[in-house]
Amino acid sequence: MKKIAIFVTILFTVTQIYAQKIGVVDTNYILSKLPQYKEAENRLNTQVTQWQSDLQRMQTEYERKKEAFENEKVLLIGDQLKLREKELTDMEANIRNTVGARFGTNGEVNQLRSNLTKPYQDQIWNAIKTVSTKNNLGIVLDKTTNNVLFLDKRYDYTDAVLSLLGKTLPKAEEEKKTRTSSPASNSSKTRTGKAGARSNLERKAPMEIKNSN
Repeated sequence: MKKIAIFVTILFTVTQIYAQKIGVVDTNYILSKLPQYKEAENRLNTQVTQWQSDLQRMQTEYERKKEAFENEKVLLIGDQLKLREKELTDMEANIRNTVGARFGTNGEVNQLRSNLTKPYQDQIWNAIKTVSTKNNLGIVLDKTTNNVLFLDKRYDYTDAVLSLLGKTLPKAEEEKKTRTSSPASNSSKTRTGKAGARSNLERKAPMEIKNSN
């Protein structure tokens, strides 16, 4: 009798699991479609490019001095030799520390990348929750962080979440037009835009740069 009860319990649990609808969302794709995120990402990439250029200059200078030292080493004696060796050692250590501090696992680039996504996490989460409730989803997988080998398109709710976020987030272009438009045009836009504004949901205001070798 106990075996039957255990079997029924397991069967019921398995049935419940398989009865759940599973949805998949691509958070990287969603982030790439948010104008504010793209602008912030461009600023970050500009900073990273500058850091890479600085690091390349440091490496070039180190190689130049190392080559000069190898050519002149036979002529150096005593303190001169020690000073030149120390200079190269310090430069090498500085390059290594800079790489780790900026491009390492816990470096500035990864920290800035993480901070970049934080303002959007709550918004995306709330949108996913709304879409999940509307579509009776029991499980939602993130295509960005999971290896999805096969996916039926009907279970991909990325566009639904992105569409919802499009209604809740102000577009960058609209914000620019608002800031640069004249008072007269602003007043006409206000009169024509009131009906659409009432339908907007209130805003509530998850990536990584490859480590440089």
